[in-house]
Amino acid sequence: MFDLLFLVFLFPLLGFLILAFGRGRIPENLAAVIGVGSIGLSALTTALIGFQFLSHPPEGGAYTQLLWNWIDVGQFHPDFALRLDGLSLTMMGVITGVGFFIHLFASWYMRGDDGYGRFFSYMNLFVASMLFLVLGDNLLFLYFGWEGVGLCSYLLIGFWYKDPANGAAARKAFVVTRVGDVFMALGLFLLFNKVGTLNIQEAMNIAPQLFQPGSVFITAIALLLLGGAMGKSAQIPLQTWLPDAMAGPTPVSALIHAATMVTAGVYLIARTHTLFQLAPFAQEMVGLTGAVTLLVAGFTALVQTDIKRVLAYSTMSQIGYMFLALGAGAWSAAIHHLMTHAFFKALLFLCAGSVIHAVSDEQDMRNMGMVKKHWIVMKEC
Repeated sequence: MFDLLFLVFLFPLLGFLILAFGRGRIPENLAAVIGVGSIGLSALTTALIGFQFLSHPPEGGAYTQLLWNWIDVGQFHPDFALRLDGLSLTMMGVITGVGFFIHLFASWYMRGDDGYGRFFSYMNLFVASMLFLVLGDNLLFLYFGWEGVGLCSYLLIGFWYKDPANGAAARKAFVVTRVGDVFMALGLFLLFNKVGTLNIQEAMNIAPQLFQPGSVFITAIALLLLGGAMGKSAQIPLQTWLPDAMAGPTPVSALIHAATMVTAGVYLIARTHTLFQLAPFAQEMVGLTGAVTLLVAGFTALVQTDIKRVLAYSTMSQIGYMFLALGAGAWSAAIHHLMTHAFFKALLFLCAGSVIHAVSDEQDMRNMGMVKKHWIVMKEC
């Protein structure tokens, strides 16, 4: 059963390719079947693998599926391999499970849009990239997925590109998150230079033998990785892109900016927690960043009137709680909150989308009185 692991990302990747090359020639119903069905198959495969993992755990608690050798240059030879353990299984379940229901909702929400097929092609590519990120057994593979979700975020935030404001929001998200990505790339260069590998498990085993706790190099590596996590997870001071990202369709907000992409930074820190344990100052900075962000975002949400911006600041605050838990060394608690947050925040965004539709695309909460009346009128129509 574990040999089917590659199908988890292959299904959405195939869905993207079919929709991308057939754009303009695929009717809405077929596009919905391909877009939603590919994620449904991925979720079903994840459920089967998860059942097998929990009932008959692999030896050592982890399973690695080697697909092929990716690069072989000198001492640098990262493999294109997938690693399944408790952390990646949890993330995989969140991405495919929540993602399937969001795709199902989007098949109704986006009905009639000129870019219906294009929308699902972008969404499928995002899910595939996010699965690359959480399943990669080396940090280069992880970075490949990291950049993939950044690209898909840009495409989906600016989906309605004819409105200049949407294009500006997409560019802002792309530029701000690229700042964090540069920090992360520098951290990976430094880690490889000192450790000699980007394989996550090998690096985590070698690092304690090479670095003294609190040494300059391990602290610098951890801080650079934290910079990457701050950009992707919208933590202060790289948080400004997330509220503007609400320019995209509501299913995009639910999938990318609430349930999955913004939690990539939490996953990165949890996956490389050994490095942060060797760098107490960096781990303290993780907690401090989360504490400041959750307070600032929570207070900012109190004065917002746009329903989606309220949820955006709520997301920033909840991710701040996860960073605070990571900074305190409560790794399991952070991932548990990540999983629960994915479900309740996705539901909040989807409910917000339904409300916005019911009140004629109005997003100002001050104009949302008598929502029940609007829903009754919609049902009668």
